[in-house]
Amino acid sequence: MSKEMLEAFRILEEEKHIDKKDIIEAVEESLKSAYKRRYGQAESCVVEFDEKTGDFQVYTVREVVEEVFDSRLEISLEDALAISSAYEIGDKIRFAESVAEFGRVAAQSAKQTIMEKMRRQMREVTFNEYKEREGEIMTGTVERFDQRFIYVNLGTLEAQLSHQDQIPGETFKSHDRIEVYVYKVENNPKGVNVFVSRSHPQFIKRIMEQEIPEVFDGTVEIMSVSREAGDRTKIAVRSHNPNVDAIGTIVGRGGSNIKKVTSKFHPKRIDPKTGAALPMEENIDVIQWVDDPAEFIYNAIAPAEVDMVLFDDEDPKRATVVVPDSKLSLAIGRRGQNVRLAAHLTGYRIDIKSASEYDEMEAQREEFLAAEAKNAESEPSEPVLDGTE
Repeated sequence: MSKEMLEAFRILEEEKHIDKKDIIEAVEESLKSAYKRRYGQAESCVVEFDEKTGDFQVYTVREVVEEVFDSRLEISLEDALAISSAYEIGDKIRFAESVAEFGRVAAQSAKQTIMEKMRRQMREVTFNEYKEREGEIMTGTVERFDQRFIYVNLGTLEAQLSHQDQIPGETFKSHDRIEVYVYKVENNPKGVNVFVSRSHPQFIKRIMEQEIPEVFDGTVEIMSVSREAGDRTKIAVRSHNPNVDAIGTIVGRGGSNIKKVTSKFHPKRIDPKTGAALPMEENIDVIQWVDDPAEFIYNAIAPAEVDMVLFDDEDPKRATVVVPDSKLSLAIGRRGQNVRLAAHLTGYRIDIKSASEYDEMEAQREEFLAAEAKNAESEPSEPVLDGTE
């Protein structure tokens, strides 16, 4: 120990980001642990560190007593007076121990403790680094594959890209450079896990922030995104500048901005006739966001026309959308995709009804109310008792 110890502490602190206090505590605990293994107890052990010399000193503290029962904890008054005539019963006397007697065991223990602290500290540094990137896009390199994940090297660790977080039909090979959205970062005893996605709705939002200046600077705001990756996405937008058209800005001249975004994806589909892999584009519908929920739902059902939007008095997040009979299949969409995306986009549970279905429901309701009223009129009234005979 000495100056070499101080230099080692400095290196660990500067290069491995381990606080010197943590290292000193680790060594002190290791010395106490080694002392206990050698003498069977550590209650009387005191460890001190000299900041100037870098030396650790171990002391045994013994109490002055009349009769000694444990020589590691006590010293007789007679022996204490031989050291100094000032000692009295109950005083505590410190005796320096030779660190060399158990220093090798302590050094090994300290090394293990410091290494564990270093691993925890590095894990914490890594966790904090990636936690700050949660909700952002990062660029990485495809490293390897297994049955569960594609592992993407982000620089200091491998992120996990699961099957559900991949765009259907999209394929990669080792060493491909890809962009991924960091949606969850976990810190656990085995290490830091970073989960990334290319199918996440926010992935498209972040791509648009990169590719469209008006979105990046906040002139046009993306209010919500609903996505079925590789197939179709709905995006609700609004402009904070009355002179800037939100939808036109997102689409771009001749669809240029949308093409920039979709060029970031390269899913493929297999042609059933030829068996060849054909590129396909993810369709992006851009919707005008408005404060009025009825108008917002009306916009979200596009491209289908809407006759009316009705809200449930008992469930404020449920809405019935009435559409012309000829537009029912368009409003619902293939396998219910259009209404499903509209529901996710608006945050409402949406029931689609054709105009004829709605008229029939209304007619049945009116018949029911009329029957109820008729029954109420035909019921005999109760006699009124006034208390006289």
